[in-house]
Amino acid sequence: MRVVRTALTIAGVDSGGGAGIAADLKTFAALGVHGMVAVTSVTAQNTYAVIGIHDIPPQMVELQIRAVADDIGVDAAKTGMLSNPAIVETVAKVVKEYRFPLIVDPVIYAKSGARLLVEEAVDVLKNKLLPLALVVTPNKFEAEKLAEISIKSIEDAEKAAKIIYERYGSKAVVVKGGHLDGEKSIDVLYYEGMIKRFESSRVEGCTHGTGCSFSAAITAYIAKGYDVVTSIEKAKEFITNAISRSYKIGRGHCPVNPSANIDLDAEIYRAQRELAKAVEELINNRGREFAKLIPEVQTNFVYSPPPHLTKDPMDVVGIPGRIVNFMGRAYASGYPMPGASSHMARAVITMQKYDPNIRSGINIRYSKEIEEILRRSGLKVSYFDRREEPEEVKKIEGGTTTWGIETAIKRINDIPDVVIDYGEHGKEPLIMIFGKDPWDVLRKIYMILDKIRSD
Repeated sequence: MRVVRTALTIAGVDSGGGAGIAADLKTFAALGVHGMVAVTSVTAQNTYAVIGIHDIPPQMVELQIRAVADDIGVDAAKTGMLSNPAIVETVAKVVKEYRFPLIVDPVIYAKSGARLLVEEAVDVLKNKLLPLALVVTPNKFEAEKLAEISIKSIEDAEKAAKIIYERYGSKAVVVKGGHLDGEKSIDVLYYEGMIKRFESSRVEGCTHGTGCSFSAAITAYIAKGYDVVTSIEKAKEFITNAISRSYKIGRGHCPVNPSANIDLDAEIYRAQRELAKAVEELINNRGREFAKLIPEVQTNFVYSPPPHLTKDPMDVVGIPGRIVNFMGRAYASGYPMPGASSHMARAVITMQKYDPNIRSGINIRYSKEIEEILRRSGLKVSYFDRREEPEEVKKIEGGTTTWGIETAIKRINDIPDVVIDYGEHGKEPLIMIFGKDPWDVLRKIYMILDKIRSD
């Protein structure tokens, strides 16, 4: 048995890196399988158009599949862009010979609307490739083409899935619901005589390459030995995360981010290490002085992954138990962990909406003396007054922090280094200091300590 399972993508090259083989290989790597390729077409493509298509000769497509299957072995494979009838027939012939599990993404159109499978190839796909498929993953438009019905509802999608299953002999059919209306994105599966729905909340983000990454994720899970239903369920979770943590590039349809899972884990680890070093530096070198800046609610020091990966306070690294004043010296109550802060994490996330370079922040006690030092320091200082907070905002969990930071930004029409929360009855006033990383924040803290010492 192979230590690392293998997955093969038989698809086209998207020069923009958002779909096709590029998306598939990112997905395979993110899910821990070894990715292999058989290139069917090379496209000159970006986020808004397919400018040119060059098909690979069918014999070369066949040689690529045989080369990896004979040597490395294929635990599961998927198809994407197959372009013309000869390539579809060739792929069907080789798959039938090797009999590895096959996931078919029946790609007909690119996100930009360009045709990626010529009309003459559709019947070949239906009659020769779909019968070999373990799973077929059409979107609304592809399912309408294959089932020859109009799809306007989830019930229509279920009907189409059953028609495709019964008409072409695929073992499982998933009709994706991304193009259907509704508050939720619902994919429907027809498998072994049953209908199953996979629901997720609709998330904001980029969607170019969604179908490629979704089918690649199913392929990866099948390669790792998961059953069909579990593979689809996990792939649904994977693609939802890839959309929500995507990043904007180009002038058109920006791509999903298949590496979001491993990117987030890696960035959280980096944030933990850097924040731990900064906290250690602060406590070891200025611990007694800094203790005087710790408020009654204690201090938290946070560091966020890059903004496109950071969706809520659970993604932001902070100090569990906070930094406390114990007998006149600052001590960290624990090692930096994700989700260890709510207040400062929300503050940093809100700042990032206006300036993506802001990734770290700390809270200290408020005093008139410290405010004066800050205002003389050359730092950009703003504030918010909770007495101005709308009643509807107060009812939202964490709403005050978001409202307060946004109010402070609007007040000076700029990105502040420092935001003062003047507090209210029962709420201690605080000062929040922000920076691009913990060391940037630490530099500002040291400046305050030096000013206090000199005064």
